[in-house]
Amino acid sequence: MRYCINCCIHLLPNDLHRQCFRCRGPDHNNQKCPVCRGENQIPLYTDSKQMKWLAVLEVRTDHCESWNGFFCLRKGKLCSLMFGLIIMTLVMVSYILTGAKHGLLLIPSPFHYGAFASNPSLMDNESLSDMKDYYQPSKMNISYVKDYPSIKLIIDTITSKIEFITRQRPDLEELRKQEPHMFSVIPNKFLPNSKNPCWYEEYRGNTTTDPYATNSYALYSKRFRIIFDYLRKVFWNHLYHYKDKHYRLRCLPHFYIIGQPKCGTTDLYDRLRLHPDVRFSAIKEPHWWTRKRFGIIRLRDGFHDRYPVEDYLDLFDLAAHQIQSVLQSDAVKEHGKRNNIIIGEASASTMWDNNAWIFFYDNSTEGEPPFLIQDFIHAFQPNAKLIIMLRDPVERLYSDYLYFASANKSAEDFHEKVAESLQLFEGCVLDFSLRACVYNNTLNNAMPVRLQVGLYVVYLLDWLTVFNKDQILVLRLEDHASNMRYTMHMVFQFLDLGPLSEKQEALITKSPASNTRRPEDRSLGPMLPTTKAILRDFYRPFNTKLAQVLFDDAFLWKRT
Repeated sequence: MRYCINCCIHLLPNDLHRQCFRCRGPDHNNQKCPVCRGENQIPLYTDSKQMKWLAVLEVRTDHCESWNGFFCLRKGKLCSLMFGLIIMTLVMVSYILTGAKHGLLLIPSPFHYGAFASNPSLMDNESLSDMKDYYQPSKMNISYVKDYPSIKLIIDTITSKIEFITRQRPDLEELRKQEPHMFSVIPNKFLPNSKNPCWYEEYRGNTTTDPYATNSYALYSKRFRIIFDYLRKVFWNHLYHYKDKHYRLRCLPHFYIIGQPKCGTTDLYDRLRLHPDVRFSAIKEPHWWTRKRFGIIRLRDGFHDRYPVEDYLDLFDLAAHQIQSVLQSDAVKEHGKRNNIIIGEASASTMWDNNAWIFFYDNSTEGEPPFLIQDFIHAFQPNAKLIIMLRDPVERLYSDYLYFASANKSAEDFHEKVAESLQLFEGCVLDFSLRACVYNNTLNNAMPVRLQVGLYVVYLLDWLTVFNKDQILVLRLEDHASNMRYTMHMVFQFLDLGPLSEKQEALITKSPASNTRRPEDRSLGPMLPTTKAILRDFYRPFNTKLAQVLFDDAFLWKRT
């Protein structure tokens, strides 16, 4: 089918449009024809816009026109097809290469990944903020698939590497070399008529001296300044005068609530505070043993000046004032009775957080810390009592995520973070011991969720290397929630606290629960069933060992 370009008349197969210059036959001269030379060409208009010359369709009138057009058409289509295939291939290659790098592939890798820094000296010069950048996993994340069998392979690898090896306890002289100032301040003998480790320390300041002027807790936190303002007002009233010298009573806690976070430690703390013979530090969680003495205020902020032990002891001055009043009373002086007031401290990081060791202690063995928090506590307080509150580690981790995550919280996001953390942990245990991975600052900062906090038995076994089993009371949050009166009686008995009146006991046991889940977090609902199954598999061997150590199958958490 052919058309005349000049007048758009439909032409029959053998028809020539004689009125047009191009249709005039063999005598037509292209050089003289105004149409062929581009003169007098009629432009084509569409919607009042003149189209360019490429839009004008010319139709040749020679007899082989249809066949040439046909071959040209086939050739054009073939070129277009080949060009499209090339573009498609390049796009797919680009997708595969970038997907493997940025975690976009839908097929999980069968290999583990995650380089682990095996050279501690390399990390000594790096800040906490730099450590997370240094220790980054490969970005291919199987959590996008939520494929339980694939993640189960990772858990099986971790399980195969679990070994509970007893650590070597350091001797006292090694501890003295590491913390000489601490040992110069805290004596090795305490007052005999007090349950608490208390002693008198000479105070060399005068009436115009502010005893808390350099206290780091007061300097770095506004909410603690009110407490220290009160302490300044009453400080001179509680000094003990002897032979023209002034002495202040210093005390350490009689007991510690050492863990774990999101396991009900705040609720236990709030109830114990109501007991008439119990006093706590001025701050609920000083975190001195684990963080402040190393200069860590917030983990994300890196290091500051180290808090000296004197700053920590200041937190017990309120309790020390009350103990001193009892010690100076006539009844105690005449009859030699012991003071019944006991002091507690409730930093939930004490049991597990040894992340700062790599920056301060040398002579590590295969990435394991040579000194732990409990080594120093035991050196000063071999008779200290320790309370541990635990819960199902699966539920603890989800509660921890909901409490500390800042944005975009969801069950799906939690699942992805669990999968990534498992991969990081697998990469560590393939090259290092279980203890080295649990106490590794780099790994713990890199994991999106704190899997390691739920490995209760690893920490408990290390505490049992320095403290006797009868000095540690291990409770379950599930039992505390279902029968609070029973668990509080266990605590009172463990701390040798005297009997309470019915009114006092009711006040302690019937108070509303503290630090419960926030309404906005509750609205997110439970974790995904797949996530729960994954975490159950991961924590199972650790729970089994914990139940064996404590001789209590309730710590298997089979029914939660």
